[in-house]
Amino acid sequence: MFTKLESFFPNILYYTINKEHFVKISYEYVHNLLFLLKHHTAFRYQQLIDISAIDYPERRYRFELFYNLLSMKYNNRLCVTTGISEDVSIESVTSIYPVANWYERETWDMFGIFFKNHPDLRRILTDYGFKGHPLRKDFPMTGFIEIRYDDFNKRIVYETVSLAQEYRIFSLENSWSNTK
Repeated sequence: MFTKLESFFPNILYYTINKEHFVKISYEYVHNLLFLLKHHTAFRYQQLIDISAIDYPERRYRFELFYNLLSMKYNNRLCVTTGISEDVSIESVTSIYPVANWYERETWDMFGIFFKNHPDLRRILTDYGFKGHPLRKDFPMTGFIEIRYDDFNKRIVYETVSLAQEYRIFSLENSWSNTK
């Protein structure tokens, strides 16, 4: 069934792992491939289940982007995957799958992957003034700012994170032996 795709798209790679089907393609062709997979009678992947990503900072194409599709007609699932670098944007698929609106916003917010021609690309899980993208591997574990409520001023205070470690003296003696 997927051999038909090779005639339409150059450098497409189809493989199966544990009875799960994957198609790997260059990011320039993702929009056209998803349009074909949804509308062609041989495929009929009518539902976009999810869009997710993985960050590989050491790779040339830093992000691996996944589109999980479902064909109710043929009772089949397919994962379309592509590699994308940090400075490249990918075409939005909201015109094909309207549900992609939320998934692309989430991917933008968490990873910083920009989707061209997206109708409303803004943060969805973090605050509007948030700096950075939390699911990138180079994002610090503690974040950049700390939010707390100040009882004295009766308002929320934003402060930069400061990780001070106190100097402690450790004794190898058993603390229970000195108790009387």
